Amino acid sequence: MKKSILITGGAGFIGVNAAWHFLRAGWRVSVFDDLSRRGAAENLRWLRSRGRVDFQKGDLRSRTSVERWVRRGAGADLVLHLAAQVAVTTSVDDPRRDFDINALGSLNLLEALRGLKGRAKPFILYASTNKVYGEMRGARVGLHAGRYRYADRPRGVSEAEPLDFHSPYGCSKGAADQYFRDYRRIYGLPTVVFRQSCIYGPHQHGNEDQGWVAHFMKAALAGSGVSIYGDGRQVRDVLFVDDLIAAFEAAYRRRGKAAGEVYNIGGGAANTLSLRELLAWIERKRGTGVPHRFRAWRPGDQRVYVSDIGKAGRELGWKPPTDVAAGLERLWDWLAASKGTPS
Repeated sequence: MKKSILITGGAGFIGVNAAWHFLRAGWRVSVFDDLSRRGAAENLRWLRSRGRVDFQKGDLRSRTSVERWVRRGAGADLVLHLAAQVAVTTSVDDPRRDFDINALGSLNLLEALRGLKGRAKPFILYASTNKVYGEMRGARVGLHAGRYRYADRPRGVSEAEPLDFHSPYGCSKGAADQYFRDYRRIYGLPTVVFRQSCIYGPHQHGNEDQGWVAHFMKAALAGSGVSIYGDGRQVRDVLFVDDLIAAFEAAYRRRGKAAGEVYNIGGGAANTLSLRELLAWIERKRGTGVPHRFRAWRPGDQRVYVSDIGKAGRELGWKPPTDVAAGLERLWDWLAASKGTPS
């Protein structure tokens, strides 16, 4: 009997990659998306051209819409909750909308899943964010070789790091993060939380506020410039999207262990990149410079964030095989071939 998966935000960057992966693996795939993000409608057409996919256009803020979709997919084995308002700057401009999508929308989904009657509950994975740790002002950070690095966290940030929501986006995602944890404790739902770092790969339509790796590449391919918020020496661990999906699968395979847990998921200390380093990589690739200007730091922006992925390695048997150089090449080739739009 085929397994089945429900994916909120299934026409987005991570969602369409996950949907295609599970479709190829023989799963029944159902996607919930409002198609509001640039590229989502094209992603959905691309996905549907490759196999049979159930789709419901809907808004997470609509309890009725979410419940209808969940009931239709009753009996699913896995739920990936990927839909979200994803930009810090947008959350600052409109915190109520940010809350309604990220916090209230997540509660709507949890309640719909809790309300399923007469069937075993699916394993439920929530895509949280490293922004729940805030600015991490207690971390010792210094400059070394032109980039920021931790002086006291050689493997990166572990799940033991205190939560310190900073920005409306951090608050809304952090609230949902804690709801997913607590619905395991209070109601017994088999939930797991992934606090994800910077994910990149094909079908990413990054912009100035989110998806910086793809945004910089797209700007360079278009011959336009980019803005750098801060000094460009800030560092992130980056994770290729295929490796994230492998982590989804690893959590599902070990769902008895993973249920109720939180995992920091990113490229880890072996896969880090600064904004200046990405610009230099693009300039080498193009053989010419990329126009850029520096602007003020954004609220809650961390000088450095690197995920300690040791817990995921120990408990899920997962580690990311795609190194930064290979991942950047794959994204560049996809963007160049597609002109930044879905193929």
